[in-house]
Amino acid sequence: MSLPDPVVSKTAAARRWLSIVGIGEDGVEGLGAVARGLVSSAEIVFGGKRHLGLAASLIRGAARPWPSPFERGIEEVLAQRGRQICVLASGDPYLYGVGSVLARHVPPEHTVVVPAPSAFSLAAARLGWALPGTALVSLHGRALDLVRPHLQPGARILALTSDGGGAGALARLLAENGFGASRLTVLEALGGPRERLRATTAARFDLDAIGDLNTVAIEVAADPGARVIARAAGLPDHLFEHDGQISKREIRAVTLSSLAPRRGELLWDVGAGAGSVAIEWMLADPAMRAIAIEARAERAARIRRNAAAFGVPALEVIEGEAPARFEGLGLPDAVFIGGGAADPNVVESAVAALRPGGRLVINAVTLETEALLIARRAALGGELLRIAIARADPVGGKTGWRPALPVTQWAWVKP
Repeated sequence: MSLPDPVVSKTAAARRWLSIVGIGEDGVEGLGAVARGLVSSAEIVFGGKRHLGLAASLIRGAARPWPSPFERGIEEVLAQRGRQICVLASGDPYLYGVGSVLARHVPPEHTVVVPAPSAFSLAAARLGWALPGTALVSLHGRALDLVRPHLQPGARILALTSDGGGAGALARLLAENGFGASRLTVLEALGGPRERLRATTAARFDLDAIGDLNTVAIEVAADPGARVIARAAGLPDHLFEHDGQISKREIRAVTLSSLAPRRGELLWDVGAGAGSVAIEWMLADPAMRAIAIEARAERAARIRRNAAAFGVPALEVIEGEAPARFEGLGLPDAVFIGGGAADPNVVESAVAALRPGGRLVINAVTLETEALLIARRAALGGELLRIAIARADPVGGKTGWRPALPVTQWAWVKP
């Protein structure tokens, strides 16, 4: 194997104007020679006040704490392009850290990154947990509801919190949803002289004076009747708050299959009702995005509550009539029309908005809307499906089949 051209190497090195150094609670003692050199040789060192304090003995250049709002700090870093700049981060800069933010603006060939053990790695080491089998969740500055999809019997979760009150709030959420027997271990200031581990259960949470820098380890135990969010499409209707305007679980499962969610895609749920299709779309993968468009204010509010209860608070809810509210929305990869399909303008606008290869799925219950779908299929192609469901219900003193209204579904892929 030939050695790299020294001229090329020097040129590449000169381009690496930004260093990102992970630092732990053990401060400079935990930094290797390369990390120490990057901090001490930097003209400007950016970081949180805690980070700058931990590295103070190494800093020779100007020390700049992150301003508020944080985005201004990123702009200040980018404005120094070409100078030797160091950014201090907690642990691994690319695990819910500033490195991930800077990577959107600075190519990797311009950076030198020296990570330290993350809080997740340190917590796993203390508990003897294998990280591949553990759900890693950041609740730092984010909704606690994000933990809900991970509350599966027997699961292990490591969650970063925002402050000293985060662990208690997390315990209350678990206890209120049938997970009170879950064991919670609060790990504070991992890797430093103030490190402390304490354990209790969600139902009997009584820990006090918890430091702001903490990670909560959860060993999930589900009580009978706990709100466990199943991993398959077609969640029970009773888990959703609704006024009857909801795609029933069996129809919803088929609808999601037709929509064919793929990682990172955007769905428009038009005439969203309870928001059940958009919510299950987002549950398919953490990278999924959805916009629920609903004309009635009380239903829009209900969708927001359902989104929080299912752990997908990022579901965007647009209140207003379609297709007028389509304007300005991100182009969808898939559109589901559960309400409003009788308006040809809604369908035409959805067809026009879809990306090439995008999927359009429309469900019809009435004969009038079904006729429109048949005409659409004749004009554009696609697939027509008739879905008929019957449930066993009491009939007198015996049991009989009670059919639900059949649903006609048109599914079309945009060329």
